[in-house]
Amino acid sequence: MKKKIVYVLGLCLLVFMFQSCSSKPEESLLKSYFNAISMNDIQTMSSMAVDPLKIEADSWKIVQASEERITPATLREMNQQEIDLKKQFEASSGPALDAQDALNAAKDAYTAARSGAARAAAKIKQDEAQKKYDDAYTANRSLVKQYNDAKEAASKEEEKMAFSLGVKQLPNIRELTGEIAAKDLEIEVTKDGQAKRIKILMEKYTMKDEAAGLVHRGRWVISKFETV
Repeated sequence: MKKKIVYVLGLCLLVFMFQSCSSKPEESLLKSYFNAISMNDIQTMSSMAVDPLKIEADSWKIVQASEERITPATLREMNQQEIDLKKQFEASSGPALDAQDALNAAKDAYTAARSGAARAAAKIKQDEAQKKYDDAYTANRSLVKQYNDAKEAASKEEEKMAFSLGVKQLPNIRELTGEIAAKDLEIEVTKDGQAKRIKILMEKYTMKDEAAGLVHRGRWVISKFETV
């Protein structure tokens, strides 16, 4: 009798484990999210979505879900790109300032010229200085923009990673290596008989601190909403 009970309990445990492993993360995540919306629980919504969106809905359903895809985490490379671009734009600032000084001097020389020949020669030098300044300024501004874009992208990626890992501060977070699991969803929500569709990106980070020999396992979170 005891063996039979143990066998039944073991079978139930296996079934439970199978169901848990085969359950779809999007179903439980969205169920919890819409439950928080119904209770106007902003704090809970904010714990599940990077940029929480309050969706007015009487009902909702998942109409499409992609297969889970795994890609390497890129924050470490993004951070290095930010560092490199900062060095480049800082290095380009000096030549741009020098070119501006040269242009100002050429303009002064042109203004001071008295004879027609002197003014013509000064005008040529001023035009040359103007071109050098324009080129140096354009190169500098381009690098500044690239740096700012890289800085913003790395900051957003760090925010998503920290959010999934459930940490507020991790000093070496930009040095971690690992992977990102992602799923694309499309849901249909209905409010007062009117239906609309929303695309959702959900992600989960698993990162390694190779120096310390630690693994940081993240949770599934909603990274982005997009109305179709």
